[in-house]
Amino acid sequence: MTPRIGSRLVQYGLHALLSAFFLLPLAFMFVSAFKADEMQLLTDMGSLLAFVPYGEISFGNFAKVFKNTPYLRAFVNSVGITALTVGLGVLVNSMLAYALARFRFFGRDLLLALIVALIIIPFEAIAVPLLLLVNELPWLGAEGLTTGWLDSYQVQVIPFIANAFSVYLFYQFFIELPRDLEEAALMDGASRWRIYWSIVMPLSKPVIATVAILQFLARWGDLLWPVMVVRGDTYGTLPLAMQTFFGQFPREWGSVMAFAAMATIPTLALFLAFQRWFVSSAISSAIKG
Repeated sequence: MTPRIGSRLVQYGLHALLSAFFLLPLAFMFVSAFKADEMQLLTDMGSLLAFVPYGEISFGNFAKVFKNTPYLRAFVNSVGITALTVGLGVLVNSMLAYALARFRFFGRDLLLALIVALIIIPFEAIAVPLLLLVNELPWLGAEGLTTGWLDSYQVQVIPFIANAFSVYLFYQFFIELPRDLEEAALMDGASRWRIYWSIVMPLSKPVIATVAILQFLARWGDLLWPVMVVRGDTYGTLPLAMQTFFGQFPREWGSVMAFAAMATIPTLALFLAFQRWFVSSAISSAIKG
């Protein structure tokens, strides 16, 4: 029993250390966001007092964020862009993955190999070619037919709907699903679309949650692409607004932490809401094959 207890204590200690590694920066951010005294905040950074909410505590830093930045506009833009990208991405990527998992057609294996190959290509490698491409694409809007997508919503949504890693996650999940229900539905006269929408997707909640969370994190925290394609505050997102706010002088760390805290809360809320399906998918099928 002694070696087992010792092993268990070591395991718990490592888990606690790893948890502290991720949680302490969050604790520091949220505590600093409520410290109204800037000098106190700077002094506390070098000690454990940085994690202790004491002294003058107020919502003054949050008020400064709303006063000095277009936070609400950036928040609405981030929510809309992220929701559209994630929602359309789940639909498009799952449809392609279902076709790869269930249909046999010419070029299927090559298409699957290309999708796997695309996973390893970093976005930074294609950012400039993509920028040149979207700058030449036509768009029919309120002003009629125009050329170029820069400084718009569609340039932040459409290029990221299809995602190779999301397709791969859906594909790995679909090939593990039993085909009995689908075959029974086909015998009853159901179409492939009806099977996909009414049988396969309701059974795919774990992988849908996984894809939604991963895509939400990627789009919610994306800074590189908005910096390249957005000019001004009209179409700006939270990371872009925060970068602009961080570059203002004099820099007030309490307000910076308040901005970061408000940008982090939606991410934490999403994960807490879908963590059961996320963990289930990650354990069962997300990285199989």
